[in-house]
Amino acid sequence: MKLFDGGRAPNPRRVRVFLAEKGIAVPLVPVDMGAMGHKQEPVRSRNPLQRLPVLELDDGTILTESVAICRYFEELHPEPALFGQGALGKAKVEMWQRRMEFNLLSCVAQAFRHIHPAMKEWEIPQIPEWGEANKAKAVEFLKLLDTELANREFAAGDAYSIADITGMIAMDFMKPARIKVPDECTNVPRWYSAVSSRPSASA
Repeated sequence: MKLFDGGRAPNPRRVRVFLAEKGIAVPLVPVDMGAMGHKQEPVRSRNPLQRLPVLELDDGTILTESVAICRYFEELHPEPALFGQGALGKAKVEMWQRRMEFNLLSCVAQAFRHIHPAMKEWEIPQIPEWGEANKAKAVEFLKLLDTELANREFAAGDAYSIADITGMIAMDFMKPARIKVPDECTNVPRWYSAVSSRPSASA
């Protein structure tokens, strides 16, 4: 088994943080995304979308997409449960994982890819207006998240989950995307401080 890894890029990092929370060690194959290594071999033949991370199992089976890879390891190592427990707990984690992914991480990524000069050769065409629109969408979601976090410790309830991993990584990605947490938000910074101080956050 080996994991083709893209360093500080958000999606590869999501898997590394998840594995760190589980205490699972998987051999990493570093890929230099800055040099477009994800569009070359050995990644290209394993993932036609030319994206990371890519997990190759012992029998040669390939898994891509960060959440799918995390689900695979959750089934193999169910404790600690990072996808929730019980029907309701799992549904809440799924709900907040998708909210974090589509309303925060995706918006932050679109802002970065369409505004930052370093992404000009990656995002073709680069549409600054779309990037600015997504900055506003991310800020609006942060306000909603702040209200929700007034009533609980973590994104999906009282237990840390993959929704917190996705949200933390989106928050980390906000700096290069030039997005700031609204001043009126007080619960988001408290939550972010808690999740980013966990040992797994440095994975």
